[in-house]
Amino acid sequence: MADKDDKGLDHQLCFAIYATSLAFTRAYRPLLEELDLTYPQYLAMRLLWAEDGLTVGQLAERLALESGTVTPLIKRLEQAGLVTRCRSRIDERQVNVHLTEKGVGLKPVADQLNDDVKGLVGPRFIDDAALIETLQALRKVLVGDSH
Repeated sequence: MADKDDKGLDHQLCFAIYATSLAFTRAYRPLLEELDLTYPQYLAMRLLWAEDGLTVGQLAERLALESGTVTPLIKRLEQAGLVTRCRSRIDERQVNVHLTEKGVGLKPVADQLNDDVKGLVGPRFIDDAALIETLQALRKVLVGDSH
């Protein structure tokens, strides 16, 4: 028998965030199939559309992933003709990722997809700067980033 003070899984913050993340991924999946992108690939492309030429390390950091996870993701985007990789002229250890013409051309379609998801979720959540800020602050606490 459960302790009366135990609120159960539905009242756990970690589960609420986990289940919401899964729901977002599921909502995007059919839309992303049109672009032939996975959700992590889509997020990487969104970063590159905002700032072309990021390094693999910068992409990994911004995506909150290990660079060893991001490298295969970038390779698949390169195989699809959406990005190119090249060694940095400043530091050969770094690899910069640049959008191709095909990659740049995908942005308007992806922007419409993003608008479709916004329409599904509604402005109450999508445009809630306080909610986004709270979740970002929570993530920073969990990863030990006090900045």
